Amino acid sequence: MKYESIADIFSAHEKIRGRFRDVVNGVSDGEAVALADGTGWSIQQIVEHVSIVEFNMLRICTKLIGAAREAGKPANGFSISPDFGTKITAVATVKVEAPERVHPTGEVSIADSLERLDATTQSIGDLQPDLEAFDGSDFKFPHPFFGDLTAAEWLVIRGAHEQRHTNQIEELLGKIRK
Repeated sequence: MKYESIADIFSAHEKIRGRFRDVVNGVSDGEAVALADGTGWSIQQIVEHVSIVEFNMLRICTKLIGAAREAGKPANGFSISPDFGTKITAVATVKVEAPERVHPTGEVSIADSLERLDATTQSIGDLQPDLEAFDGSDFKFPHPFFGDLTAAEWLVIRGAHEQRHTNQIEELLGKIRK
């Protein structure tokens, strides 16, 4: 997807989150903890993982936009690096192993993970005015697969990550419900 503004990223994520919630809300307690052949994590663990990753993205974006705010450089348009789109498209169909620091414990309920996601989403939303007001292009934080990313690029990854796991949950449900 092509983004023209920070608002576009937030709007797209709202739709992605809606689909994620629709899928997850249809999961029974038994399905939440079931493992299907060839899968590593249960749906409950996937939702926990998404909540962990999103919280980490909040911390990263807060740090990056804070640095941009301190620099006081006003935004002059919106941009995402040209090679970013290529990288995100390339990884969409590749199996990626999550770093240990974002592995789920398996002890957090879907409801608790969704509650954490809601709180994190609110906090990320609170950053939107600064993301729109300040030029964050000089401030980056490394992603384990994509390299150095700006706060805007981290927000795009946030949506892509959640979309990826929504698809994974749907596939897992298909195997469980056979």
